[in-house]
Amino acid sequence: MKQIEVVAAIIRKDDKIFATQRGYGDFKDWWEFPGGKMELGETPEDALKREIREELSTEISVDEFLCTVEYDYPKFHLTMHCYLCSLLTEALHLNEHEAAKWLSKYELDSVKWLPADLLIIEKIKESNQ
Repeated sequence: MKQIEVVAAIIRKDDKIFATQRGYGDFKDWWEFPGGKMELGETPEDALKREIREELSTEISVDEFLCTVEYDYPKFHLTMHCYLCSLLTEALHLNEHEAAKWLSKYELDSVKWLPADLLIIEKIKESNQ
């Protein structure tokens, strides 16, 4: 089975978490945490900063490692390294996603998350983040 390794940013601001809606692919319209594939030689933190610059035209601080999720999709195995992050600049621009929302911990179930991202949601609900 194909293996894909990615990073995901759980961006927090004022007790809310940033969620993005996919605008492409098999999971179009599903919600996810922004991020993407690591490039050869990149640290997860560097990959996350680059991906957020590409996807959202903003700068983040990678504050704390949250977890690594392993999930088998039908066509590939996903390894996703997840980090709690904060914005260094206020401006956000959706370059790849069709929508975004700031959700409180209690609103996280209001959108249709990608299956692997649901594992992160559970982790967030269990924690005091």
